Amino acid sequence: MGFSSKCVDQAADTMMKLYKIFSEKDATMIEINPMAESSSNEVLCMDAKFNFDENAEFRQPDIFKLRDTTQEDEREVLAAKYNHNYIGLEGSIGCLVNGAGLAMSTMDIIKLHGGDPANFLDVGGGATAEQVTEAFKLISTDPRVSAILVNIFGGIMRCDIIAQGIIAAVNQLSLNIPLVVRLQGTRVDAANKLIQESGLRIFSINDLDEAAKKAVDLSNIVELARQADLKIKFELPL
Repeated sequence: MGFSSKCVDQAADTMMKLYKIFSEKDATMIEINPMAESSSNEVLCMDAKFNFDENAEFRQPDIFKLRDTTQEDEREVLAAKYNHNYIGLEGSIGCLVNGAGLAMSTMDIIKLHGGDPANFLDVGGGATAEQVTEAFKLISTDPRVSAILVNIFGGIMRCDIIAQGIIAAVNQLSLNIPLVVRLQGTRVDAANKLIQESGLRIFSINDLDEAAKKAVDLSNIVELARQADLKIKFELPL
C-alpha cells in the first residue's frame, strides 16, 4: 500500500482495529478514504464513513444513540417509525405496495407506461389499517406527487384491512389527487365492496397493467392542470 517502514506497524494496527469494529458493531460498511502517512510518519485516517445494520439496533444501543435524524430525509425517518421501507425518488406517482419484489415491478410498469415513481414504499406483509393510513400521509407530504397507485397482493395481509386503511386515509387527509387501487388476494371481494360503498373518488382496477396506465394518465392530467394553475375535481367514472 506504499507505507514507509516506519508506518507499517501503525497501518496494520489501524486495519486490525477497523476489522474489530466491523465485526463487533454489526457494521455493513467501513470506508477510510484516504488513509494517509504524514511527513512526521504518522498514519492518519483523513475521512471515514461508517454504516451499521439497522436490524442490529437492539444489540448496538451505544452506536444508534449517536444517530442524528436531522441529517436524514424526514420521510424516511417517519417511515421507519411505522416499520415501512421507504425511499424517496424524483417522480410524480406515489406507490404503496406490499413486498419489495412487487414494489420493484410496480415501479417498472409505471415506467413502461411513461410515468415516473415518486417513491419506493413497501408496507410489509402484515400492515394494519393504521399503518396504511400513515403510509398515505407519508406519500401525500411529497408536493411532487400528482397521483397515487396502490398495488396490494393479499397473502398474509387481508385486502379488506388495506381497504379500511385506504378509506380512513382519504377521509382524514381530504385527498385531492387521483387514487388508483389494485387489490388481489385474500378477501379481495370484501375489499372492493368497502371501496365501492365508501362513496369516495377511488379508481378500483383489478388489472395491474390497466391500473398503472390509469395512474400515469391521471398524473399527466394533474400535472397539466398544475402548470395552468387549475383545480380539478375527479369524479367517477373517468
